Amino acid sequence: MTKIYSYTTSIEANVLDAFCCLQGMFGDQFVYYDKASDARRLGLGRCVALPSLRNLDVQTQGEFAEDPVFFSFNRFDADNPKPADDLMSSFPRLLYMLPEVVLLVREGQTFLQVNSLGPVSERRAERFCREACKGSAPVPAQVPYELEEDSYEEWEAMVEGALSQIREGKLHKVVLSRRRKVRFDDPGLSSVDALLNLVASPANGTVFLYRYDDVFFCGCTPELLVRKVGDEVQTMCLAGTCPSSPDPDKRAALGQALLRDQKNLAEHAFVVDFISHVVSRLCYDVEIPASPQLKELPQLQHLCTPVQGKIMSGRTLSELANQLHPTPALSGSPVGQAMMALRQLEPYNRGFFGGTAGFVNASGDGEFVVTIRSGVFDGEEGYIYAGCGIVEGSVPADEYQETNLKMRTVVDAFGGGSSDGVVPRDGAALQNDTELCHGAEPCCGAEPAVKEGE
Repeated sequence: MTKIYSYTTSIEANVLDAFCCLQGMFGDQFVYYDKASDARRLGLGRCVALPSLRNLDVQTQGEFAEDPVFFSFNRFDADNPKPADDLMSSFPRLLYMLPEVVLLVREGQTFLQVNSLGPVSERRAERFCREACKGSAPVPAQVPYELEEDSYEEWEAMVEGALSQIREGKLHKVVLSRRRKVRFDDPGLSSVDALLNLVASPANGTVFLYRYDDVFFCGCTPELLVRKVGDEVQTMCLAGTCPSSPDPDKRAALGQALLRDQKNLAEHAFVVDFISHVVSRLCYDVEIPASPQLKELPQLQHLCTPVQGKIMSGRTLSELANQLHPTPALSGSPVGQAMMALRQLEPYNRGFFGGTAGFVNASGDGEFVVTIRSGVFDGEEGYIYAGCGIVEGSVPADEYQETNLKMRTVVDAFGGGSSDGVVPRDGAALQNDTELCHGAEPCCGAEPAVKEGE
């Protein structure tokens, strides 16, 4: 039995302002920041790390009886025998991390929570509150950087290796990834720079960040894995992609073409089938629309099917997350065979890229997202990642351009804008997102070259 004391009080401060005021006091940092909702939890320091949330004895203190909030960051393939890079390898293998201080938002109000293994004094909580309200977040800074080219020839060979297994009937699809090294000019990229730039960027979704000592993993993902509030459960099937456009008519034409595209619809169906089976095993009153809808992002559009249900008695959020991840949109189909193929084809261990990030409170409520559109950094250098689904008919050059487009989200962490530093193989800047489509007139219903994946 682990006994935890949790003192919660309200503060008159924006949650990002409070985080920036406090972050210099702590090495460990945890962020889950949904741009579209109040699902915003930001943690500082580490009170305790636990392998399970069973057998907790929680004593709430302060003016609000709020459950302590645990953060969890999980690797894509934790058992992959290939070594991860030095940055990914520096993170400890911990499951549930309870910060010393948690900032959270509920109905527009900011709260500060202090967690401890012993009673929390009112004076200690007040001290953190005073520090949290001392100022505002700095203006997001543009950080100069140099992005290295990776080998197109290696990428082409990897795609051909995946296509070979597909033609042999071993796979229907596999989701391959790329990584590119980035270096920063002095004074480098800080975790606060990355956080503020990602929140301020045009990318929709959830900003996540995990800092351990001087290394941090961060990104902004559009993909919810699972959310649980009481007995209500929500997840989504996100698979099938085409470019967007600033022109409303072109954007609409591209989206309608995606909704009619049989290849993308078939790939989306793999994910719907997988997620519906998992959710139906653990939930009842499951609702799944018969047809997908469009999820529009600034640079991309995805096929999306929302799924909801009620969790069965005795089942947990962690069970749902563990059984849902990785979906076919992250690994391929069938999932098990795709995971083995990725160990063979990819020359590196992904680490946290394509894993999960989320929070769960002591009552078992919380949510997890999939950590795509992400990178890992130590201030001086790092890696950015992106992936795409490979199926019969995939063209390596098209998939290469697709991953360049997806890397733009991570580049926003540097304050570099949507295209700075991310270019296709020929070195020319992408003139517009629609050039990723086949055909001279990509908005007339031609098949989108971009498919689903990370």
